[in-house]
Amino acid sequence: MDFRHPFLNNPRLAIYYGLFWFVAATAMVLIFTFANGMNFGMVTVDVFSFVILYALIGSAIWYVIKFSTLEDHSISSILFAHLIAASIINFIWMYSGVVIVKLLHPNVEDLVEGGVVNRVFMGYVSYMMYVIFFYAVNYYQGFKEKVRNEGKLISLVKEAELHALKSQINPHFLFNSLNSISSLTMTDPGKAQEMVINLSQLMRYSLKHEQKEQVSFQQELEINKLYLSIEKVRFGKKLNPVFVIEEDCLNAKIPNMILQPLYENAIKYGVYEATETVDVITHCSRKNDALEITISNTYDTDVLSKKGEGIGLRNIRDRLQLIYGNPHFLQTKDNNNEFTVTLTIPQNLK
Repeated sequence: MDFRHPFLNNPRLAIYYGLFWFVAATAMVLIFTFANGMNFGMVTVDVFSFVILYALIGSAIWYVIKFSTLEDHSISSILFAHLIAASIINFIWMYSGVVIVKLLHPNVEDLVEGGVVNRVFMGYVSYMMYVIFFYAVNYYQGFKEKVRNEGKLISLVKEAELHALKSQINPHFLFNSLNSISSLTMTDPGKAQEMVINLSQLMRYSLKHEQKEQVSFQQELEINKLYLSIEKVRFGKKLNPVFVIEEDCLNAKIPNMILQPLYENAIKYGVYEATETVDVITHCSRKNDALEITISNTYDTDVLSKKGEGIGLRNIRDRLQLIYGNPHFLQTKDNNNEFTVTLTIPQNLK
């Protein structure tokens, strides 16, 4: 629990506090002087000695509040603590005020002594006002702290969910690649070795950026070209990657490892069962402060494909929801024998 005084944490609040009591004291001096016909000098000393003095001493009530919260103490113990604190503060306030007034204006003895009862009463009333004020400040600070903690918790949960989604994608791709390597070790050891080298570079990239959500599109594009080269070893001429990339796309920011499932999806449903060359075409452009990426591939309509989306597309939608709050930044379109995925990545977010 933070026991620091709010005036130390928030100097602006201290300034407003001081200005309020200065204006209140000035108003009281003017009222007593012009409405009641009292001596201006005597009233000024009297009012400022007691009003401003209570404002200074009363600021210590904050610590009574912090050590007497409703969550940690019974109502009776809190009332008793405030009664003791009010009596001590009022005694210090009355004694110090009288001393200051007599030092500055010895001839206002009647004014000081004649208002003792009223001052004691006003001292306890003022204490109650300060208690209400500082309780409000205390609970406001507690509310702000709760909101900050909830924000941190949401951020941690979001980060954990993102890592969980990545941990689903990476092994899925790894298992497929290892199966491909395994099949090539007997038929073409040279290609199997090439796949192992490329796969190690790809996995090194994935691990390197595990804690970093955003990378440049150029980085993401290069690592996916490496992925496609791994798959091209497996499929040969059946897979033909084509890239149409505008230059201003290269420095744009994009979530890391978000394109690889799209290429994997294109290969799984387009290239795998194909008998002829399949162009996997990537277009990228910037439109209205957003990066628009489309990946399209043809497929054989005679081959029965699985219904629904695979784990890759579902995970991308989940990541987009977590990062941007909108899973619809990923759109799919099926034109009879061509499947197109459009990914929109906002670029104007801070």
